[in-house]
Amino acid sequence: MSETGELFLGLIAFGVLLMALVQVGAIVAGIRLARRVDQIATQLDQDIKPLLANLTALTNEAARTAALAAKQVERFDRVFAELTVRVDETLAAAQSFVTGPAEQGIAIFAGVSALIDSFRGLREASRRRQTSRPAVDEEESLFIG
Repeated sequence: MSETGELFLGLIAFGVLLMALVQVGAIVAGIRLARRVDQIATQLDQDIKPLLANLTALTNEAARTAALAAKQVERFDRVFAELTVRVDETLAAAQSFVTGPAEQGIAIFAGVSALIDSFRGLREASRRRQTSRPAVDEEESLFIG
């Protein structure tokens, strides 16, 4: 072999050695990176588990609160409906209480008014009869016979 062949062979050996060192370095860096990723994943898992537990508890509490609020709204709706019915019944009773005697009072007033009108009619009728008779002297009315 010539010197040039040995030189190229030495360069090839050096290149292979350099590539092997780079590959070993990459493998070591990859292993370190994998360990670091595993640590981060473990830490993230440990940190997120309590957050998820708190979030689950918060969600359950919110659902329970929403259910209680819905029950309160239904209860309020029922109470308001009953109150509306009772107010309507009370107003109807008050109206019948007021309008019943008022109608009776109006009927009594109409009866009294009709009675007064009939007395006026009798009075006017008697006046008409008196004015329609011829005037008679007082002396003639005292005359017997």
